[in-house]
Amino acid sequence: MIDSLFTMPRAFFPELDRLQHEMSQLFGNIGIPTDIRSVGRGAFPAINIGTTPEAVQVYAFVPGVDPASIEISVEKGVLTIAGERISDLPAEDDKVHVFKRERFAGAFRRIISLSEDVDPEQVHAVCRDGVLRVTALKRAATRARKIEVK
Repeated sequence: MIDSLFTMPRAFFPELDRLQHEMSQLFGNIGIPTDIRSVGRGAFPAINIGTTPEAVQVYAFVPGVDPASIEISVEKGVLTIAGERISDLPAEDDKVHVFKRERFAGAFRRIISLSEDVDPEQVHAVCRDGVLRVTALKRAATRARKIEVK
């Protein structure tokens, strides 16, 4: 019996998933992030993050955004991508009524924590065809290197 007080049952996490699913069905999906690292549905821009032995790569999908209006900064290990997408819809007035607006327009900001081995002086960005690629190189001292045996 004492053993069972200190060990977690195997079905604990699947039970939490089941409970979360039932709560979502009961109250509906209201766009609240379910994880501390997640963002709400429809966050703009959508991003992909990956690493190579030399760098951290961030791809932000920014269609319709002027690359000159995108601001990128790195401070204390945090990468910030900010900008604004201008709406291409006509302004509403007596003659124009917009019934559905699904495409995001307005100011945006995405904040990404970088690993400690990233060199803040070696961050480069390129925007092409609506895809912003930010490359943050790792410090040379932290990269794995092959040692030749003599």
